[in-house]
Amino acid sequence: MTFGTVNAWPPAGVGSLLTAVTPSLRSDLTMGNLESALGDLPMTKCAPHETDCYEFEAPDSTAQDLKRAGFSAVNVANNHTLDAGTAGETSTDTALRAAGLAWAGRPGQISYLTRNGITIALLGFAPWSYDANALELPAAEALVRQARRHAQVVIVMEHIGAEGDGAQHVRAGEEYYLGQDRGNPIAFTHGVIDAGADLVVGSGPHVLRGFQWYHGHLIAYSLGNFSGYNTLGLDGITSVSAVLHVTLGARGQFVTGSITPLRLIAPGTPRPDPAGAAISAVNGLSQADFSGNGAVHISAAGTIQPPAA
Repeated sequence: MTFGTVNAWPPAGVGSLLTAVTPSLRSDLTMGNLESALGDLPMTKCAPHETDCYEFEAPDSTAQDLKRAGFSAVNVANNHTLDAGTAGETSTDTALRAAGLAWAGRPGQISYLTRNGITIALLGFAPWSYDANALELPAAEALVRQARRHAQVVIVMEHIGAEGDGAQHVRAGEEYYLGQDRGNPIAFTHGVIDAGADLVVGSGPHVLRGFQWYHGHLIAYSLGNFSGYNTLGLDGITSVSAVLHVTLGARGQFVTGSITPLRLIAPGTPRPDPAGAAISAVNGLSQADFSGNGAVHISAAGTIQPPAA
């Protein structure tokens, strides 16, 4: 989720971008990847005239807008963590705390919430040292095991993998983008599930990717773009998106799931997609990448078929 850059924010507020999809955001625990600093601070990430460098910022009122739209928590581990430097980190955390939003993804961080008497642990990871580092898999697995000891349900949000039109497929081994090591999605997701995670949800590639069952747990390798106010490309597959709905049992077991297909329209606003392009996209990618190895199938109505016994 991005909502603009310095002094280029939605005139009617961030909440105005989400009106059409708010009904799909109501749940016990709605999460998203916040790929932006919150506040009104100088951007520090990109040098003057630097190409292939992007900085995102939104007003601190964005946190309240997300809360009103239905969000309960956000992942802050991604490549835009330091767009406004460490001051931006502090400003973001302050805005989230004031809005009553939980967040995960800082180094060593586990966030605990309670829903319906169930303790849930949230963790976020990305392949940078200023976040909970997805490249340090043993440390990530140890953090998940720690969370498992204190929570009945463990959910991991990850922001890893290459980006863009050519990054729809999950491939074995490390993935790179702009010369950066963006992690090993398969090794990471399988590793954290082996360590005790019940659900893994990804965001890094900015396009939808396939879904996989691994030991009965759901991995959504990337849900694509959700909001990108004048910041994200909206051509073709980068505009196809979805909201993932999952019901987990009291011990983290998968019960039911579905997706609501979305499409982003200019200037980067999510809208329900009656054509359901996300369903065919995820099904095709799941079969291509995980056929015979846990490929998820989604019905025409958007229902995720449970894993085979």
